[in-house]
Amino acid sequence: MPHRAPGSSGKSASQYLGGKPIKYYRPRGSAEVRHLIDGGFQAFNAGRLSEACHIFSDKMLAPDNDTTIGLTLAGALTPAGLGGCVIELMDRGLVDFIISTGANLYHDLHYALNFTLHRGSPFLDDVDLYDQGIIRIYDVLFPATVLLETDAYIRDFLARSKLAGPMPTSEFHYRLGVDLLERHPGCDEYSVVARAAKDGVPIYTSSPGDSSIGMNIAYHELMNGGTLMIDPNRDVNEVCAIILAGKKNGCVILGGGSPKNFYLQGQPTLWEVYGIPKGGNDYFIQITTDQVVWGGLSGATPAEAVSWGKVNPGVLPDTVVAYCDSTIAFPLFCEYAVGSPHGRRARRELVHKRDALVADLRRQAVEKRPPPDPVQEPAGIDRHR
Repeated sequence: MPHRAPGSSGKSASQYLGGKPIKYYRPRGSAEVRHLIDGGFQAFNAGRLSEACHIFSDKMLAPDNDTTIGLTLAGALTPAGLGGCVIELMDRGLVDFIISTGANLYHDLHYALNFTLHRGSPFLDDVDLYDQGIIRIYDVLFPATVLLETDAYIRDFLARSKLAGPMPTSEFHYRLGVDLLERHPGCDEYSVVARAAKDGVPIYTSSPGDSSIGMNIAYHELMNGGTLMIDPNRDVNEVCAIILAGKKNGCVILGGGSPKNFYLQGQPTLWEVYGIPKGGNDYFIQITTDQVVWGGLSGATPAEAVSWGKVNPGVLPDTVVAYCDSTIAFPLFCEYAVGSPHGRRARRELVHKRDALVADLRRQAVEKRPPPDPVQEPAGIDRHR
């Protein structure tokens, strides 16, 4: 990295990286947190978060509801230590599949590889940080070598595994997780990707080229002649097949963006494209700081999603948007869920059932396919002229 520029702060890299390590926080079902949410979170967005906790714990997790639950992740959640909450939910069978930005999965690998991210400050001289070889994600700091060594691991994995041909992101992440478990035993306590492979939870990335994982796959193709291709068609069909197979469906959405829309498009894909009238989500929980008026709340509100067939019209009482920072609200949400009477379910291990689910989607789509229309001449064409 470059030498320190004249006029910089004079701080050393070790001084910048002197903050406490950021560790994955694992919720344990605190009775005090449940008491706070039930008794103190009564109105405004505190009330909405309490409502979200009750919809999830009392309804979505209830055994008689048999709800297939998708979790979507957007924003810098793993760098902030929230991967531990995701691990706990997966391990307890409280989420069945995940759709995440690639960045969250890439930064999760730092923990699997035993690198350290540090607490810092958002009010630092970024030119000096660049000069010292330090990366900043708001108030999270770590050496640039963490990126380089994580990249090196991904490229080594691609070369060793000899993955080839078209592949859904669920399969790629599963293979990556298995490799982490084999080469770094015990890392599933500190890695979402590794724990997902162990627990059979499929992880999808709706925009696989938009992260350092995708960047290293591109390198592998260009420099090593690798033939691995990420197949988004398979991703779309797998998510649709999971939703189709669910007796009931519900989602927990952190942030919004592409992961949110990728999940919610499942129902429109079924009815609009495949002609299968599955119906929309039965439960919808979103934690976000965005607002619908700016046009960036991807998929918009639960009420608007009804018009698309993404949410069932009769279930709006079982939908809620809590306008909160996920780094605050999600750990509280998870503490509440883990401590609930339904805080553990049998894991579905959907990563091992994907082929069968997609085969059933294909069967139902073929049954619904209308007979081909007879060939007709386009209007206005006269063949006798």
